[in-house]
Amino acid sequence: MPKPTSRRHFAAWGFGALLISGVAFGAFHALPAMAEDAVLAPPPAYNPPDLATSETAILSGGCFWGLQGVYEHVKGVTKVYAGYAGGDAATAQYETVSTGTTGHAESVAITFNPQVISYGQILQIYFSVATNPTELNYQGPDSGTQYRGEIWYKTPAQQHVALAYIAQLSAAHVYSQPIVTRVDAFKGFYNAEDYHQDYLVRNPDQPYIAINDIPKVEALQRLFPALYRADPVTVFGAG
Repeated sequence: MPKPTSRRHFAAWGFGALLISGVAFGAFHALPAMAEDAVLAPPPAYNPPDLATSETAILSGGCFWGLQGVYEHVKGVTKVYAGYAGGDAATAQYETVSTGTTGHAESVAITFNPQVISYGQILQIYFSVATNPTELNYQGPDSGTQYRGEIWYKTPAQQHVALAYIAQLSAAHVYSQPIVTRVDAFKGFYNAEDYHQDYLVRNPDQPYIAINDIPKVEALQRLFPALYRADPVTVFGAG
């Protein structure tokens, strides 16, 4: 388990401490969930066909444990790596990124088959269950620029789909607050340390995961049943 050096890990450890103290005093009370409410975004109006059989989407939006865990349960996705995007290779380490001064954001690299799931659908899931696009430089209990929402386009086609979709969602007033998700050119992606990979799949009962991220996977299954896969595709091991 990672050291509790960030706001995220302190939140998780704090929950564990409260849970233990409640049991010790025989007075356990359910604690309020911190998971974001899912909002079913409409499908992208601009979503041109892609003849490729493999493509990669780079997304940032809060803790990469949850982002990776959601997309590992999406049909058509062949691999999802947790990592860092937006900064330099020299600062792409968890402890350094956690300072919020590197330009990096916790991110995922999603490799998928466009013949099964389109880039537009990847973004629809992102805006519906994976992140709250109205939160600037934080997501749920996690704060700092390393938790910002950002779409890193690798091709002009990805750029056009992302910008058109944000304009569509904004015009439809899907959210009660303005969308603050950024769209920027891809600069590079650096895989996170091995202990971060498949974290949700390996630790579903860890307090932070149970409170903040399992509800996202459940929302994926509820809102996108045709795209949900029960057996996750993982970085390590069978999947």
